[in-house]
Amino acid sequence: MENRSLFRNIDFGLILLILLLVGVGMLAIASATRVMEDGISREVKVQAFAFFIGAVIVIVSLMLDYNAVGSIHWVVYGLSIVMLLLVYVPGLGAPRGGALSWIDLGVMDLQTSEVAKIGFIISFAKFLENHEEDLNHPKTLLKIGAFVAPFLFLIYKQPDFGTMLVFVSIIGGMLLVAKWDWRYIGTALGLGIIGGMNAGRFLDEYQMNRLFAFLEPENLLLPGNYHVNASKTTIGAGMMTGRGLFEGIYHKGDWLPVQETDFIFAVWCEETGFVGGAIIIGLLLLLLMNLMKIAYQAKDKFGTYIVTGIVFMFLFQIFENIGMTMGLMPVTGITLPFISYGGSSMITNTIMIGIALNVHMRRKKQGMFSNR
Repeated sequence: MENRSLFRNIDFGLILLILLLVGVGMLAIASATRVMEDGISREVKVQAFAFFIGAVIVIVSLMLDYNAVGSIHWVVYGLSIVMLLLVYVPGLGAPRGGALSWIDLGVMDLQTSEVAKIGFIISFAKFLENHEEDLNHPKTLLKIGAFVAPFLFLIYKQPDFGTMLVFVSIIGGMLLVAKWDWRYIGTALGLGIIGGMNAGRFLDEYQMNRLFAFLEPENLLLPGNYHVNASKTTIGAGMMTGRGLFEGIYHKGDWLPVQETDFIFAVWCEETGFVGGAIIIGLLLLLLMNLMKIAYQAKDKFGTYIVTGIVFMFLFQIFENIGMTMGLMPVTGITLPFISYGGSSMITNTIMIGIALNVHMRRKKQGMFSNR
């Protein structure tokens, strides 16, 4: 009876929004992989399968109170670290694009850092709730550093600079909502700026070339600049209303690189124009607003911090992916949530939405901030 009552509280608007985004993404991937000429592609099948797997996990997990997972947050933390270490298991780790971030499951490759995002957000949310009273104590500052360091270090060593930035965004957003002292925030930003100015000491040659390419966009010999130039041309070709779905010229001739993943937004804009691009951005903004509302209405701080982490994860990925297709951000290989092809990211993103639904189902009528 209790579960039946809880399921009445499901946010069906959020579910509909995700279905719309997934539908748009499937259409864009289908066009990018030329299904009209070559039939249903492997990418379309994998994307659909990944969404199905994620949806099944969500349905099952909704029956479990998210606080039950919070009670074993250190186990979740440990398993997330183990996931990141799996790439070093001989015969299991699968290098892709110069980074050892994947494991080969046969049916599909799994990016372990995507799965680790889930465990990190859950465990760090519980950590913040447990340290609510002493969050700004110097000793807690050391604990925060010790908590996040293994994740950042292991992802840095893969190396996957883009995913590391996603984790930094998650950490920063959660600490901000937890009311971390502005002195610490300012210090962290200062250290980040200093680190950026000395990036050559921390980034490998491939990553440095990407950074130089962003700083010299007119030099098409630098890696990534050809991709961005092709992306901007493809977006511009769509003009106001686009050439029509499945009628894009640039991606059909393989002129636009990695069109089903990194630059899927350009494919969509060529075929649906400014209007279609605005629709995707509008849907993604609605997603972020819906999630922020769930975070605000959560019954406890644990729920608020979890959904906050999810919001900042999506926010950075959306800004980075769309920004890089327009030359406004460096090319990092970060996918556009629910739109880009990627089985690992689709499963992770779907589970994240399931966690948010779980928090929403168990909310109180008045959110945790109502009495402040």
